[in-house]
Amino acid sequence: MAVSKFKATCLSVLDRVRRTGRPLRVTRFGKPLADVVPPRDVKPVPTWMGAMRGRGRSTGDLVAPVEDAAAWNALR
Repeated sequence: MAVSKFKATCLSVLDRVRRTGRPLRVTRFGKPLADVVPPRDVKPVPTWMGAMRGRGRSTGDLVAPVEDAAAWNALR
């Protein structure tokens, strides 16, 4: 496709490439200028938020002190 025609119909051409999956070569004076290719499948990038979900378990009371107050050195 000539670059002048590509400039005039850019958005529709890009939509066609995405929809059909067929690449398109843009030329200038008959020489290749650029190739328009469909996007690769984008996989979501894992983030650190929620990375450990489902890997831990609670085995008791989460708010009770681990030891009683008599065993703490700070209270003596």
